[in-house]
Amino acid sequence: MAASWRLRCDPRLLRCLLGFSRSPGLVKGAAGRSVGRGASWRWFHSTKWLRADPITILMPSLSPTMEEGNIVKWLKKEGEAVSAGDALCEIETDKAVVTLDASDDGILAKIVVAEGSKNIRLGSLIGLLVEEGEDWKHVEIPKDIGPSSPASKASVPCPSPEPQISTPVKKEHIPGKLQFRLSPAARNILEKHGLDANQGTATGPRGIFTKEDALKLVQLKQMSKMTESRPTPALPTIPTASLPPRATARPSYPRPMIPPVSTPGQPNVAGTFTEVPTSNIRRVIAKRLTESKRTVPHAYATTDCDLGAVLKVRQNLVRDDIKVSVNDFIIKAAAVTLKQMPSVNVSWDGESPKQLPFIDISVAVATDRGLITPVIKDAAAKGLPEIADSVKALSKKARDGKLLPEEYQGGSFSISNLGMFGIDEFTAVINPPQACILAVGRFRPVLKLTQDEEGNAKLQQHQLITVTMSSDSRVVDDELATRFLESFKANLENPIRLA
Repeated sequence: MAASWRLRCDPRLLRCLLGFSRSPGLVKGAAGRSVGRGASWRWFHSTKWLRADPITILMPSLSPTMEEGNIVKWLKKEGEAVSAGDALCEIETDKAVVTLDASDDGILAKIVVAEGSKNIRLGSLIGLLVEEGEDWKHVEIPKDIGPSSPASKASVPCPSPEPQISTPVKKEHIPGKLQFRLSPAARNILEKHGLDANQGTATGPRGIFTKEDALKLVQLKQMSKMTESRPTPALPTIPTASLPPRATARPSYPRPMIPPVSTPGQPNVAGTFTEVPTSNIRRVIAKRLTESKRTVPHAYATTDCDLGAVLKVRQNLVRDDIKVSVNDFIIKAAAVTLKQMPSVNVSWDGESPKQLPFIDISVAVATDRGLITPVIKDAAAKGLPEIADSVKALSKKARDGKLLPEEYQGGSFSISNLGMFGIDEFTAVINPPQACILAVGRFRPVLKLTQDEEGNAKLQQHQLITVTMSSDSRVVDDELATRFLESFKANLENPIRLA
């Protein structure tokens, strides 16, 4: 373990330690008694003359979209020995719960961020390690460790502070002036720059003034396009007696813009609501779905597939004690179709399409924390039993929050199946940078008029499913999406093609 040592001793003590003292083997202690060399080293090591900088444990980036994480549980206690590769703690990312392993040997000296803490920014200090033999109980927490704050960087180039900025942040409520509910990040930015939320517009849910709204105010101020708020000279002269009537004045709108938060014991009071904590996964899902619908031109194509042959093959496999689901057939059919039509196995990198050399199918799995898409690697080359085993194992790990980053990152094509919930058909949102996602409904019995071998018409029951493909029109146009669904339908209705 690397550690930077700082020696703080007088020359006589240093000479003695190096063996150059006049009395070999002896050194005078602080109390004047003679001590052996081994004892002198122990005395020297136990004092503050020899110190080591602790090794910092920072909040790591465990997924490409991760911006902050939650400490679920510490697996080591303070004072406990740690070896490289040992699990230190469990961290909830925007995708799953991942174990953080130690990269050095030593002792866990300090847990800076307790378990259960949420929204810890990347690069924040969460713990300290020291080398074995050091005094871990008196380790000092470094003060210069922490994530870089955009707000603090923006406040550096401000050359000429104005009198309005130095005014106290805690301002008196002026009746008739609109008040916003501020997010913690927005409040911090407004306090640092001396700005008033009433100078901007709240765009968050339920009228919350968000971090983005505060950054817009800072940008407008730096560009000198916003009029600075100045104290009204008439306010100090207003008599105190006139304030109560103005404070009780009703707003012009019939109900408040921002309902008050409900209080414990009064959950059903009219005009109140209860804030529900959001997991990192659901927060990222909301952000990515919004970006997808706003930036990706979605096109939709729908077709019905007959599952009669698939159900017969599945029954034969069950007799041989091979358990596969209809969804496994769908995954295999999609992978085979992508291999036949590589022009659909593409992604959009922001400027141009990229044809992918691998066929990895992302399968949507619903968990208590939100939706996650583990990836079936090289699905076209796998058999149905192997796909079934992979789906079962990855689905269990997803629900337990134990997916590794490489098990849910990437993917060239997504499948979302809501048939087990009784949904006939639906449309899904594309997961960028992927270009397509297939939405699968339940299979249902349908009577269809067919002809027998002699040409006589008869009613026959068919098991149909409805699939809808959402495609990125920049990469997969309507004609290409239609041909893909035709090939997919043919492959699924003839399972012999999947071999």
